[in-house]
Amino acid sequence: MPADLQGSTALVTGATGGIGRAIVRALRARGAAVIATGRRGDVLDELARDVDGVEPMVADLCDPAQVEALVFGRHIDVLVANAALPASGRLETFTVEEIDRAINVNLRAPMQLARALVPRMKERGSGHLVFISSLSGKMASAGASVYNATKFGLRGFGFALNEELRGSGVGATTVFPGFIREAGMFADSRAKLPRGVGTRTPDDVAKAVIEGIEKNRPEIDVAPFPLASGARIFGVAPRLVAGVNRRLGADPLAEAIAKGQRDKR
Repeated sequence: MPADLQGSTALVTGATGGIGRAIVRALRARGAAVIATGRRGDVLDELARDVDGVEPMVADLCDPAQVEALVFGRHIDVLVANAALPASGRLETFTVEEIDRAINVNLRAPMQLARALVPRMKERGSGHLVFISSLSGKMASAGASVYNATKFGLRGFGFALNEELRGSGVGATTVFPGFIREAGMFADSRAKLPRGVGTRTPDDVAKAVIEGIEKNRPEIDVAPFPLASGARIFGVAPRLVAGVNRRLGADPLAEAIAKGQRDKR
């Protein structure tokens, strides 16, 4: 695990979004060279012009061959698997193809990238993998069954991988953002949160990524205390938390988010 990112090379997926760009800038501030990937080449080129030391690389994570090409023949010290599709909405509103895309981007691609990178990292005795999940990977709710499935899966994968890598010099961190303002899937949906529900920023997510790498933290929440606490309680009392969330307006909020993200599945 590279406690010092200076001189390392990081691969960041989903670098065209606001959260991805914040992560890229945070890694560069620590002295890491960054390979920034996403589907929008124009946004990647703009990021590379704005931030020195960034190599843009267009890739569609729905295509296993393009995922493999991201790491083929490359020395990668750090992976930040940040890319994700919203996958919001009730199950019956999804096509089979939309479910497949959500699983491919949100879960299969991070697993495939990790599988390709871990052997080389273990040989070197250093490296770190960061998986950007969501509080939806700890707390399930109506209107997000597909998204919950991918993010719960990523949590299980990340934690188990951290255990598998124990003593190897390689670490794994899973980051769990709550509602992120200014950028990201929730912000893009333009849904309005109930009064009193707090948010965090893309820079907060980026700080968690750096902390996870430098301190080898297995899991980090990026959310106000009430939201993070609710996710922890869900683990032991899911029906209680679900009932509280319904009373707080979870169902109309989920519908609003799904409506705002429908065209991004």
